[in-house]
Amino acid sequence: MIQGLTALNPAGKRVLLRCDLNVPLKDSGNGVKVISDDGRIRASLPTIRELLSLGASVVIIAHLGRPKGEVKSELSLEVVARRLAELLERPVSFSSQIVGPEVLKEATALKSGEVLLLENIRFNASETSKDDGERLALAKELAKLGDLYVGDGFGAVHRKHASVFELAQLLPHAAGKLIAAEVAVLEKLTQSPERPYGVVLGGAKVSDKIGVISNLLDKVNILAIGGGMLFTFLAAQGKEIGKSLFEAESVELVKQLLDRAEKLGVRVLLPSDIWVAPAFANDSPSLVSADQIPSNQMGLDIGPESARAFASAMNECATVFWNGPMGVFEFPNFASGTKIVAQALSEVSGLSVVGGGDSAAAVRALGFSDSDFGYISTGGGASLEYLEGKELPGLKALR
Repeated sequence: MIQGLTALNPAGKRVLLRCDLNVPLKDSGNGVKVISDDGRIRASLPTIRELLSLGASVVIIAHLGRPKGEVKSELSLEVVARRLAELLERPVSFSSQIVGPEVLKEATALKSGEVLLLENIRFNASETSKDDGERLALAKELAKLGDLYVGDGFGAVHRKHASVFELAQLLPHAAGKLIAAEVAVLEKLTQSPERPYGVVLGGAKVSDKIGVISNLLDKVNILAIGGGMLFTFLAAQGKEIGKSLFEAESVELVKQLLDRAEKLGVRVLLPSDIWVAPAFANDSPSLVSADQIPSNQMGLDIGPESARAFASAMNECATVFWNGPMGVFEFPNFASGTKIVAQALSEVSGLSVVGGGDSAAAVRALGFSDSDFGYISTGGGASLEYLEGKELPGLKALR
């Protein structure tokens, strides 16, 4: 059982809050990075506001990108601090340090209702170290900055990192509102889904999803496959896939999954038509049958017939989980499959869950809002590992 915020009495205390503020950035045109999707910041607001309303001061620990232990100015959280202050409608102090006497002084000076955001925790190599002792040493330094720990960075709970795993064990701890909500939704998907239960999986690599498909096969009624991973499925059926993305080493596993799905009575939907192009670019789209992809073309999106079939199947379902775009949605010529599937999920009468990462970015980029769906997860990788049946270190530490 994961403890919620009610397990703590944060009044007058400094709370170390692990958030997931790993937002996508884009170049504003003058060399300055700006946030292109603040969904993860917004998802962190309820817990921050709750702690502040209870009389705590909050020291936020978060990461951005994968700096691999190096200080990289383009991955500084300073831009996030500014956006967080706007959304909270109160000042947010920013520390360029992560641990040490300077940041300790800043943290201890906080008054109730004040917020301090530390620099990107992954600038410190010990955060992601494989060495337990290194991670523990960093966690002990971080623990000096607060009295209590709240884990709310769901997008990082599948990582055994210092601020996610070790730190939680050094202080009285609880889960924030976001993690509590994420776990509640994932429990519904794995333990008691209303039926029919449909899952739509896309994205580039089938190897990233093999474990999820295997674990969900005896739980779902319909499984729809799109994105780059679909071409390994087509290859497993002996079809010509041209220059499309393809994982030869996964073909045998895919064959086994298809055989198992047939025995279990799971309806597997694969595209019947594909949008192709001669290169990975927003140029020269042409529509072909999934059985007839030319040798000089690569598939970049599911076709309209396939998208309608996927949408129709999902509209039959009482529960739908979707992870991974149907095509290269960043290219307008190859975004229609993802948009049609997103529209179908927004019309599901039961529970529709968008599984974080690229899927969440895709629906927002295509003009949908969070309220169009039952739930939008903040953690793609974490959601998938949970659905795969793995124990997540960050959740284990909060129990």
